[in-house]
Amino acid sequence: MAASMQEAGEMPGVSVNKDSDTEEDGEENDENEQDEEPDEPKEPKIRETPEDIKFEAIVNTVAFHPTRDILAAGDLDGDIYVHSYSCVEGGNKELWSSGHHLKSCREVAFSHDGEKLFSISKDKSVHIMDVEGGKLVKRISKAHSDPINSMLLIDENLFATGDDSGTLKVWDLRRGTAFMEMKQHEEYISGMAIDHDKKILLTTSGDGTMGVFNIKRRRFDLLSEFQNGDLTSVAIMKRGKKVACGSSEGMIYLFNWDGFGATSDRFAVKAESVDSIIPITDSILCAASTDGVIRAINLLPNRVIGSVGQHVGEPIEQIAKSYDGHFLASCAHDQKVKFWDISSLSAITVSDYRRRKKKGGNLKSLSKKAFGGGDDFFSGLIEETEIKKPEEKEEEEEDSDSGSD
Repeated sequence: MAASMQEAGEMPGVSVNKDSDTEEDGEENDENEQDEEPDEPKEPKIRETPEDIKFEAIVNTVAFHPTRDILAAGDLDGDIYVHSYSCVEGGNKELWSSGHHLKSCREVAFSHDGEKLFSISKDKSVHIMDVEGGKLVKRISKAHSDPINSMLLIDENLFATGDDSGTLKVWDLRRGTAFMEMKQHEEYISGMAIDHDKKILLTTSGDGTMGVFNIKRRRFDLLSEFQNGDLTSVAIMKRGKKVACGSSEGMIYLFNWDGFGATSDRFAVKAESVDSIIPITDSILCAASTDGVIRAINLLPNRVIGSVGQHVGEPIEQIAKSYDGHFLASCAHDQKVKFWDISSLSAITVSDYRRRKKKGGNLKSLSKKAFGGGDDFFSGLIEETEIKKPEEKEEEEEDSDSGSD
């Protein structure tokens, strides 16, 4: 009996509780199994804006889809990329890309129904692609004799193009040809805008003038007086009563509607060349500069409200506003497309009253991602703005240039 106990490994006077050991081992195994269980998936992080989109070459142009969270971009190599964007971290996705252009893609634009994507290039061609899959639907190989620099979609059938020599063409997709061709500028056409009635087409040029064309009557109306430097961009503001033009001298020039011959006002933004402007409200526009800063600017009274965002030290090529007015996208020489929250700009009202500026003050940041800097071109740009509740807003007075700088 004793031998059998020793063989079993049990010593006299020592009681062994095998059941207890088994229970403890089981508890440890349960704990280990619990430890080995995978963690519950974390909820995705929601950002204020979509993440930056990085490219392999400098991006010249960006455009938002008119109804969906989709963005198109064209780069220096002639490639076009279409992405879906989202504020969910990691939510941006490339949908398709196209390498149809032989040289730099200079502008992209979605059709008004969002089904087609138009592009122009230094290779003198116009391409029209299907948005869903990127299939090339139509190619106009030699649309101009010189490289095409700008494009404007007018309606579902008409679009305009301007080239490096100053030639303007207006196209009708139903005919497949240009029904209007005029050369009134001496230098490249940098930007275009159309009035609400789709009748008067405005062009800006590197020769320092703004052109006025009546596309309904297919005629040229006039050129503005020459301004210092290139006119780089154009936007219609103040419910169609004013036209704003950016310039290579860092100036904003204002024209009265039906008074296009001479400027009604002008003011310095204290920036380098203002290369791209886009209306945000009737009175506020965003202006992108070669100093890498995007500024929000109020017109009449003329004020730099603050900084919307920046590509640090990198010239900005173009900016675009999303269909819902929530985001601004920008592309620059850093090979990135960045997104900025501009939803608060519509609530800003700039008072005629102006306090003394702080010497050496930084540009006011208008979003969490934007920041001011201490460089000289930021000096004195802090502006006093007041945000009024909708019910407190007074009736808008007649627009005049008396409150400008």
